[in-house]
Amino acid sequence: MTTYRESGVDIDAGDEFVERIKPLVRSTFRPEVLTDLGGFGGLFGFQAARYKEPVLVSGTDGVGTKLKIAFMMDKHDTVGIDLVAMCVNDIAVSGAEPLFFLDYFATGKLSVSKAQEVVKGIAEGCRQAGCALIGGETAEMPSMYPDGEYDLAGFAVGAVDRPKMIDGRGIVPGDAIIGLASTGLHSNGYSLARRVLFDQRKLTVASRMPELDRPLGDVLLTPTRIYARQILGLVEKFPIKGIAHITGGGITENLPRVFPMGVRARIHRGSWSVPPIFSIICRLGSVEREEMHRVFNMGIGLTLVVPADAAATVLEKAKASGEQGWLIGEIVASSDGGPEVEYVD
Repeated sequence: MTTYRESGVDIDAGDEFVERIKPLVRSTFRPEVLTDLGGFGGLFGFQAARYKEPVLVSGTDGVGTKLKIAFMMDKHDTVGIDLVAMCVNDIAVSGAEPLFFLDYFATGKLSVSKAQEVVKGIAEGCRQAGCALIGGETAEMPSMYPDGEYDLAGFAVGAVDRPKMIDGRGIVPGDAIIGLASTGLHSNGYSLARRVLFDQRKLTVASRMPELDRPLGDVLLTPTRIYARQILGLVEKFPIKGIAHITGGGITENLPRVFPMGVRARIHRGSWSVPPIFSIICRLGSVEREEMHRVFNMGIGLTLVVPADAAATVLEKAKASGEQGWLIGEIVASSDGGPEVEYVD
């Protein structure tokens, strides 16, 4: 008699996994959560009365080839934080409060302990963001993934009052650009980083480098910073005109996503501290400076566009809440055919 387990899918392991993660999931619940883990859909009692004109904001993302670092180190308790961060940061830049999150975990053969570590990170990310983990999907698909590997996707939903939406429409020449520090590469550019560090230079995750205070793998696996709570605190008190989450494409391609017609950015290189991992990749791979800025965040995980006369106060508030930030540039009038982001030394 042929069984599902003989085909590569272990239903009992899946059931054990669900039981193990129930405490992790429940630790993220908000009062609006109306269902426990195991239903067909996650139920969330949206409090529309809190808003004059409620707008739901959604986002989805993954972790990308940063997962390869987790596989190399056999360390799986932080990539879940990355997953949440990539989704909730994207919706928070609109001024939205993250409400709930769902995940998708796919693997060839389910390792209950490894999957539990991943969900542990997802739950931690949700707690940092203030949202509830209300559901997910675990897919065991034999022959779809190499042994020991998996993929992740996440889905976040938030809400903002329409009059309080941050959409960049009020940005004008003369506005200031503030950059908040990243924790490193976050979850972008890992294909280039791995090619330079591991394929070309034959380094390992255990390699020690004079510029780094930890082994290379630990630096590369540092979780993406979650800015959701900080953004909500700032937009409540200050006239934030536009916010950009600096992901793949760097400042070069992400900052213009919040621009109205007629403006561009002038960014001052050297105005912020660039973590050494970026200099290492640039030097060892002979990567051109423009390419570095177009691929990586270069130490800036979030940019805020504010009136020039509010910049110092916003920076002071951001630093008081635990963020490291700098005045990194200004908005100028655009010219025909010019770059949307100009870097000056």
